Amino acid sequence: MTDFLERMEPLARGYDVLLCDIWGVVHNGIAAFADACDALARFRKRGGTVILVTNAPRASESVMRILDRMNVAHDVYDAIVSSGDVTRGIVARRLGQRVFHLGPERDHSIFTGLDVIFAPLESANYVVCSGLFDDTIETPDSYRDMLAAMRGRALSMVCANPDVVVERGDTLVYCAGALADAYAALGGEVLYCGKPHAPIYDLALGTAASLRGGRIPARDKVLAIGDSVRTDLKGAAAFGLDVMFVTSGLHAEHYGSREAPDLEALRKVFAEAGVAPRAVMTALRW
Repeated sequence: MTDFLERMEPLARGYDVLLCDIWGVVHNGIAAFADACDALARFRKRGGTVILVTNAPRASESVMRILDRMNVAHDVYDAIVSSGDVTRGIVARRLGQRVFHLGPERDHSIFTGLDVIFAPLESANYVVCSGLFDDTIETPDSYRDMLAAMRGRALSMVCANPDVVVERGDTLVYCAGALADAYAALGGEVLYCGKPHAPIYDLALGTAASLRGGRIPARDKVLAIGDSVRTDLKGAAAFGLDVMFVTSGLHAEHYGSREAPDLEALRKVFAEAGVAPRAVMTALRW
């Protein structure tokens, strides 16, 4: 069985860089987790580098402002890499093509500073999906007709957030990944920009290199931290990174409880995924 840890400090000694998920590990969408913030700050004080890696469909500067509002101090991390950053890079390479933005206005920072031509679905060349227009009342089924129309025009979709659901307080809400998966099931072409796909890890390691003298860190010196089997665990493992899995975040009920996860349930989840983390914690703490 994967090591079950009460504290991350003993494991952290073997790593130079942490690639840490945000939503579910550092905060729950409403409030920051004090122990997690303290642990990351302590890792940095020992000379480590912390890159927050998130599937948020926004530019990293926008993510930083959200963390500021939650009182996540800047000494908790060195940099942020978002799925929105990867998406911006793709959009920047397709300037001149017409874009239909499927998602809420709050995600518009993806396009800030880019000379983007926006268009309705009927005349767009491709779609950037950052989420549901209103994730408080809508579900993927609300988009059945829209996705069928997209498929009828053979439009490609750039998915700015591969997460299917995230926690918002005690509630699970649908994300862009749910729409992207539904579109792919229709035979639509989807390009996923965040975890578990490689481009966001490439960007994260490149960012770490820029902070550590220009050298890409060895992968065996990088530890990924996250709470999702589908995105954090499988993505980092496929990229050749060790993973510390946090059970009290997304889908905690699948493992028994937040405070006392069922080890047998965890074994089953990891076996079904075909990959196991280096270590497991109920919540991130030093």
